[in-house]
Amino acid sequence: MQIAKLGQAIIALFLSAAIAGCGEQAATPPTSSQDSEIQYRAIAESVDRFDIYAPVELRADLSGLSNGQRKMIGVLIRASAIMDDLFWRQAFGDWRAFLAAVQPGPAREFAEINYGPWDRLDGDAVFLEGFDAKAAGANFYPADMSREEFEGATMADKEGLYSLVRRNADGQLYTVPYHEVYADELAAAAKLLLEASKYAEDEGFKNYLRLRADALTTDDYQPSDMAWLDMKNNEIDLVIGAIETYEDQLFNYRAGYEAYVLLKDMAWSEQLQRFAAFLPDLQRALPVSDEYKAESPGSDSDLNAYDVIYYAGHSNSGSKTIAINLPNDEEVQLAKGTRRLQLKNAMQAKFDEILVPISKVLIDPEQQQHISFDAFFSNTMFHEVAHGLGIKNTINDSGTVRNALRELASATEEGKADVLGLWMITWLSDNGELPAEKLMNHYTTFLAGIFRSVRFGASSAHGRANMVRFNFFDQAGAFDRSDEGYYSVNFNVMRQAVDALSRRILTLQGDGDYDATKQLMDAIGVVPDALQSDLARLNAAGIPVDIVFEQGKDVLGL
Repeated sequence: MQIAKLGQAIIALFLSAAIAGCGEQAATPPTSSQDSEIQYRAIAESVDRFDIYAPVELRADLSGLSNGQRKMIGVLIRASAIMDDLFWRQAFGDWRAFLAAVQPGPAREFAEINYGPWDRLDGDAVFLEGFDAKAAGANFYPADMSREEFEGATMADKEGLYSLVRRNADGQLYTVPYHEVYADELAAAAKLLLEASKYAEDEGFKNYLRLRADALTTDDYQPSDMAWLDMKNNEIDLVIGAIETYEDQLFNYRAGYEAYVLLKDMAWSEQLQRFAAFLPDLQRALPVSDEYKAESPGSDSDLNAYDVIYYAGHSNSGSKTIAINLPNDEEVQLAKGTRRLQLKNAMQAKFDEILVPISKVLIDPEQQQHISFDAFFSNTMFHEVAHGLGIKNTINDSGTVRNALRELASATEEGKADVLGLWMITWLSDNGELPAEKLMNHYTTFLAGIFRSVRFGASSAHGRANMVRFNFFDQAGAFDRSDEGYYSVNFNVMRQAVDALSRRILTLQGDGDYDATKQLMDAIGVVPDALQSDLARLNAAGIPVDIVFEQGKDVLGL
């Protein structure tokens, strides 16, 4: 398995190797980078998982870019590499010493992919000797902190997105803002964004880079989020900062650092943009009572297709993101909407390398004709669009949905987006905006997509959402499994199940009902034995679970 060596690229930068400054603590056993003896070796039963990623070169056509734009991309990649370092530290701790002490070869490469010794696509199972189970709070919280201690503590920015929780000499919990903990690294990244802004040919993008530079050093992202949504004509794009909260599996409060450097496909984006106009109609048509759809999605929401030319940090850990819906800030969403970014080259790679082979093993041969890239692309796109529908604030004054559902919020939101995306495609087909004769393609490809994504494991937000959807559809009779192990979609029942599950999740979110949501997750957010045996068939067939990128300036020819 050949992969880009993330750690080596970052070490070459000017980042500090120390992680102990300004309240940062290591979440794992200390290691010495001076010790040449290998300390961490692979657990024997984990070795057969080291080849589950198919290597893919992350390329894009840069021939139409000016020399200044090409230079800008190089600068943006350097800034993104800093986000990679910061996410390593949030997810693990002293990663340089760790990687230096891991058995060279596939074990070390697998550790690089997973940003630590825990297999992200196998429920965070330990794959290296000498490590305990991964802390649910990663390195955002003290390793010895319990949930009960946190909930009983009084501290500033307790539920904040952009602070670490630490323990003082007296044993009391307190928070330290990211921009203080990582001050030097964030200042370096901000300087690179300002340098990149000098090459920007689009004024909106130039303004965004300047504001994002300020956001990195202040943790105030809202002005740059607004500016990001205002720009429409930029060919090069950048997503960078502390963004998603999936890594905090304890409370889902703290955001992890990540970055994407992107090249917009202007022709595809123009085709997609017309669907954004339907958001108000789709919101009104949601299959739920009026109080659960009282909010109005922002009118500035847009859809765009991109080729990704660099991933870093959270987005590059374990399974690779193929679509994005941002910003996450509820106030920005209500004021301006969101931008849905479809990552076309990464999506095509997963379709070719994984989804098509899966369908040949598990989908009824008579329905395999309905597996198509267009359906896969649309299903993924409308998943992201669906994040903007429903409501962000509970109907009973319990605060935001995210705060009310706590650590279950991400899994519930991903489950909503999954099923509501398919509901939207059905509605648009019924209303003549999508070809009705292609609806079976969407349903069948959607089913095959569950098998693809459930292999990421059931412990993550996306994984639990996958299992809730699969088991709900199974219990409803939306698909059948033959004695030979082939699955086939029951078209009319699938339509009904999509409506029913959409209604269930939207109601749980609107009520902010933590207990009922947990009951649902515990009851059907698990992998049943029959499905487990089918997933084993995919493994036996040698089908990759996901992809890993060979990326960077050399791959791009810069």
